Parts: sequence; structure tokens; C-alpha cells
Amino acid sequence: MCGIVGVVGNSETTDILLNGLEKLEYRGYDSAGIYVNNQKGQDFLIKEVGKISELEKAVTPDVQGLTGIGHTRWATHGPATIDNAHPHFSADHRFYLVHNGVITNYNELKEEYLKDVDFKSQTDTEVAVQLISHFANEGMNGEAAFRKALGLIEGSYAFAMVDKEEADKIFVAKSKSPLLIGLGDGFNVICSDAMAMLDRTHEFVEIHDGEVVILEKNKVSISKIDGTPVERGSYTVNIDASDISKGPYAHYMLKEVDEQPSVMRRISKNYIREDGSINVDPEMLKEINKADRLYIVAAGTSYHAGLVGKNIFETLADVPVDVELGSEFGYHMPKLSQHPFFIFLSQSGETADSRQVLVKINEMNLPSLTMTNVANSTLSRESNYTMELLAGPEIAVASTKSYTSQIAVEAVLAKALGELKGVQAAKDLDLKEQLAIAANGIQTIVDEKDYIKQLSADYLDGQDHAFYIGRGIDYALSLEAALKLKEISYIHAEGFAAGELKHGTIALIEKGTPVFAYINDGVGASHTRGNIQEVEARGAHVLVIANEKYAKPGDQIIIPEIDEMISPIVSVVPAQLFSYYASLARGNDVDKPRNLAKSVTVE
Repeated sequence: MCGIVGVVGNSETTDILLNGLEKLEYRGYDSAGIYVNNQKGQDFLIKEVGKISELEKAVTPDVQGLTGIGHTRWATHGPATIDNAHPHFSADHRFYLVHNGVITNYNELKEEYLKDVDFKSQTDTEVAVQLISHFANEGMNGEAAFRKALGLIEGSYAFAMVDKEEADKIFVAKSKSPLLIGLGDGFNVICSDAMAMLDRTHEFVEIHDGEVVILEKNKVSISKIDGTPVERGSYTVNIDASDISKGPYAHYMLKEVDEQPSVMRRISKNYIREDGSINVDPEMLKEINKADRLYIVAAGTSYHAGLVGKNIFETLADVPVDVELGSEFGYHMPKLSQHPFFIFLSQSGETADSRQVLVKINEMNLPSLTMTNVANSTLSRESNYTMELLAGPEIAVASTKSYTSQIAVEAVLAKALGELKGVQAAKDLDLKEQLAIAANGIQTIVDEKDYIKQLSADYLDGQDHAFYIGRGIDYALSLEAALKLKEISYIHAEGFAAGELKHGTIALIEKGTPVFAYINDGVGASHTRGNIQEVEARGAHVLVIANEKYAKPGDQIIIPEIDEMISPIVSVVPAQLFSYYASLARGNDVDKPRNLAKSVTVE
């Protein structure tokens, strides 16, 4: 998601903001800005589209102060422009605000309170700052206006606001979006990720949802929106070579689940140009275009991503696809087509099962591409071509963001190939928009962790077996969802094609058996509903994860309407969190499950 930094009481405010924003670049962004106030009546607002380096160029030596807020934005409401970049300001230039999250009722607030306001941007964030100004103009002070607005705003947010009339303070609040207080020596800071401020402090204070913080240089006041005071101690982030990537998270896995919206945005930014065209190696495309069949070779989670990719390639690029397990394919190679092209999926790029296949096809002088998170890995070096997953380091053994990034990058390549071949489905797909929907959809789910945790307890506590079911793309997804659960929680879990239950597996269904049903596949949606009734009739405890387009009352988790081909990018996230919370409940080592390793370098 977007990044927030802020500081009060430090003469190096400008440098702190810029350095903090640089450390948040990994989150993905397309514009950035800072607001600095010297607490003596002089202030500065600088915003730029593009990299932090562009913002740094625009910051002149006179931009200095004691209070400031900064932000990196990835466009959601409105394109990447200076006007849409944060910080946003009120019409009277009294209030300056940065915001992470999505305000779901911003149009309603606009209509009810702000009909006469001349908006400068297309963002939901500007609605928030103008709303605060509206209440201040009715006679409230800045803090009261801030609290009043928070009581009306719906959705997710992390806010940091400066009121020019009280420039020695930063007003802070959060709901469902991360934000931390950092305690300095004679100054204090805020940040959406501790890594942004680790060069200034190692002492942090959590902010909980529904709380308001007033930050001063020597004081931090925390209260609920209604003003009830809250007392909370600080904690120290101890840094070593491994913890630096974990930040304040208890586990790498949870951090990596949370990073998936940023990964989707990074993939979009790097592989899709502003005009929607795809940015991949043209020589590689020409080579793949010669193929009469694609062979996707992978293992584990990557294999499941390949099963999703099969449908994507066949739909967008009109080319037959086989998906093969590396451990089987290398030793039991089927009869190949006349002009095959091989795609290797691997998070680490070191998977031995896949490499032994690559060695054989290199001996056969057949072309290959590796999609990996590690550009200089063995599979990358030994393949003809490489496409980076851009997921960032994935430390937890259970792959999460690598799975979703593999599907996204497969879609990138399939669209590019399909457009080269003139396939109408590829031309019609707005992949940039779909990845934005995916990013926002994932964010909505990870913002509801308390709900997901409760569902996990309701369905999985005390259980030894569970099933995921679905049809079409949902069957492929069910395999990955089940793998996540069994590899982390050690609950025996299986993914099944929903229609196959009555051909044997339904014998395992008994009273209380957890069954998680996916409904993203439009063709099979009604049939899957029938299969749900079949297992419910035998006592199953059913949870439904449905695309908004096919959802019905009573479905527990609804994902936004997204193209079915890439719907697993969003739909898998509840399953990732179910496995995480089930593992925690059982006291397991989440990041290092028994008998497993991150990079499988032996056959």
C-alpha cells in the first residue's frame, strides 16, 4: 500500500521525511509529496509524479521546518498527477493531510457536506481534508473537527494531519491500515512501516483501530475517537540481518501476505506502460509465438500457479498449455509437440526438480523462460529468458506473495502474446485495471484480519481434516488453498473439484467437517451451489468465498468483481490467513513449518 511518514520537533524534518519515503519505495507508488512547517508561519508543499528522486530534486535548500508529513501514493481514485498526489489540503490552506486506505463513503460525504467546495483532485483523501475544514469553519477547533470527520468516514484509513494553527502537532488516526508512532530524543515520528524510521529510532508505539493520536515533540497522547484516554507502552524493534525485513511483524508470513497489494502495483508499474501496452522482451515474445504448445514446469505452490496460468494462456493467447510437475516430467517426459516452449515457475529459481528438467531441455536445444523472484538464480541463468516476479524477498517457507505474483506475471505475458497474435480476448482485457482491482481487493481482505481470525477459529479449531472445493479456476485455487493449510497448520486438507465429491470423497464428510467452497467460476457457480447442499446435508460446516458477481446472502467472504482468470490472486488471500491463524492457534512455527525448506535444492 501507499507509505506515510511524519515528524515533529526535529530541525532535520525534511531529510527525515525524504529518507523515510525512500525506505518505503518497495511498497509501490507513482507519486510522492511532503508538507513542511517551520512553526513560525512559513510552510512548504512539494509534490511530484514519479520517483522519490524527482521529489528530492524539487525540494530546495530553503524547505526546512520542525513539523512535516510525507506520502508515497499509488493511484486509485484518479490517475497519477501532482493534483492527486498527497499531501492534500483544505480550500483555505489551513489543513494538510496524508492518507492510506480507501474511504468507501466519500461520494456520500461530498454530497451531504461539501457541495460548494471546489475540489482540486479526484481523490477520496481530499474529501476527508475538506470535511475537516468544513467542521472547523462551523466553529470547531482542529482536533474536534478531526474527530468529527473520523466519526463519519467509512472504509480504511491511516491519517496524518497538520493544522497550521497548531503547527507543533500532528493529528493521527487509523482504521484497518497500518501506522506506528516512533519515539525519538526530543522529537517524535510516525510511519506506516517501522523500516522507514529505523535510522532515527528503535522504539515504537502501536496505534490501534479507532484511536486518535496527537503527536508533539515531547509528548504522545492517545485516545479513542470519543476522547477516552488510552495508555500504551512502547516496544523496541531489535535489528539483525533477518529481522530487518520483518519490521514490527510477528512473522514473515503475515508481512508477506500484507505486501501483496504492493506487489500487484509493482508488477503493473514495471510491466504495463501508461497506455496499457505490455513491456516485455520483444525477442522473447517472437520466440514464444513460434510455439505450438507451452509447457509450464513447476513444483508445489508454483505448480498451482501454473494451473491457473494454463487457463490464462489458453484464453488470452489461444495456445495449448500443459502444466507439469518437475519431479515427474524430467523422468517421465511425455511425447512433446513439434515446437514446444518451456516456462519454469520458481520463487527461488533454485528448485532442483525443475532444474533437472531444464538441463534436459537445454540438451535438446529447446527454448525456455524462467519466471522467478531471484533474477540471478540458477534457473534464471540457465534459461533463455527471465521475467522477474518483483515480489521482493519472501522469507516465510509458505509461499504467499510469490503465488499471486506468478499469476499476475503469467497474465502479463499471456496478454502480450495474445496481442501479438491478434487474439481478441487479449485486446479486450484491461490488465492494468484488473491488477488495480486485485490490489484493492487484497487490501480489503487483509484489513479484516480480526474477522478472518474469528472465522479460522470457528471452522478450524479442534479439526484434523478440511476440504476446499471449486470448479474450473476454483479447482486450481482449491489445491493451493489446501496446501497452505496443511503445510503451516498441519491440518490434513485436500482440494477437490466440486463435482468429483460424489464420486468417492463425499464419504469423508461427516458432521462438523470444514468445507471451504470457492465460487469465482461463472460456468460452474450454480453446480457448486448444488455441491454445497450435498455436503451440508451430510453435516459439513461450509464457508463460501464468492466473487461479488455470483455471491448470495449468507456467503461469508465476498471478493470484488474481477476477471475470473485472475480471481485467485484475491480469493487465495483468505486461505493464506486461515492457515496463518490456524497455525498460531496450534502453537506451530509459522515461518518454519516442520520438515519444509524455502528453497528446495534437492530432488
